[in-house]
Amino acid sequence: MTMTASTRRPRIDRERFSISHALESAGIPILLVLLVLYFGFVSSVGDLFLSSGNLHNIFANQSVTGLIAIGMVIPLVAGYFDLSVAAIAGLSSVTFASVSGTHGQPVISGIVAAIGVALVAGGINALLVAVLRLNPFIATFGMYILIGGLLEWYTDGSPVGSGLPNSLGDFGNQEFLGIAILFWLLMVLALVAWYVLTQTPFGRVLTAIGSNENAARLAGFRVDRSLVIAFMGSALFGGMAGVVLTTRSMVADSTQAQSFLFPALAAVFLGQTAIRPGLNNVWGTMFGVFLVAVAVNGLQLLGADTWVTPVFNGAALVISVALSTLIARARSRKATSILVNEVRQASVTETPPQTEKVGTQ
Repeated sequence: MTMTASTRRPRIDRERFSISHALESAGIPILLVLLVLYFGFVSSVGDLFLSSGNLHNIFANQSVTGLIAIGMVIPLVAGYFDLSVAAIAGLSSVTFASVSGTHGQPVISGIVAAIGVALVAGGINALLVAVLRLNPFIATFGMYILIGGLLEWYTDGSPVGSGLPNSLGDFGNQEFLGIAILFWLLMVLALVAWYVLTQTPFGRVLTAIGSNENAARLAGFRVDRSLVIAFMGSALFGGMAGVVLTTRSMVADSTQAQSFLFPALAAVFLGQTAIRPGLNNVWGTMFGVFLVAVAVNGLQLLGADTWVTPVFNGAALVISVALSTLIARARSRKATSILVNEVRQASVTETPPQTEKVGTQ
């Protein structure tokens, strides 16, 4: 008796490059370029928008927003929110200004103290979320409010750090190749974050957790340890943002850094629609940061009222969340459709088993 059967496993082809996919990935960068062209060459404030002073401020000021946004991206890769990063930046800023300004200690001592308290706050977040298993959104937002209250108590609502050395402010205003040096610092740190999140085992573990945490645990990944490191890394970027903020403003107060929360959140969700649509990624977030900054700056130069900025930030956040959600759903439907089609094709083309007929002689 002879039996032959042909079996073929369904295969999912990689997503092929297409113009639509390219436009989807580059939508935010293209929109950023269009905004720059409009405000710089079409609008009535073109000369002012393209002035060296205005461009310097855009590049330098967004270093703070960018660092806070990167801090948010790190745990978000694993599917966990950290809404306390902006408050941690404020904690770091006040600590730095107090140590090196009010108390006259060396700048390096202030930086170490600022990063240290930021890491302590990150450790508390990690304890609440990774160990006690509290809801990350609620836990980190609670930390955001708690830190803000502590800073208000410590500063008594007044600025601190009046004795900071002038050399610190000089550094914050320096340029390299005609662009604010703080922008280059942001790019270097963004490159480091991108490498860690995409090119290292740790980054792949976070991605696995974000895809399916239960499966990651069953696969033997150290999920809790990775989450602790993620929240500590988030706090580290918040701490660096606070140091940069103090360098820019040469003073610190209890609410200064917290105003960066919603622009950073908008940038993070806009970043999910760019470069790697549907995924949290560093470079998409960077484009989101400068898209929001350029739009707000251009509107302000055109004479928009003060209420326009928070309204724009809120609208950008809502729109970016909606876009990222729609993209994620579309990608999920597309992947499911491809899988179903491949399975159907495999079942249709599968060679049926053949058997010999048995006869009596």
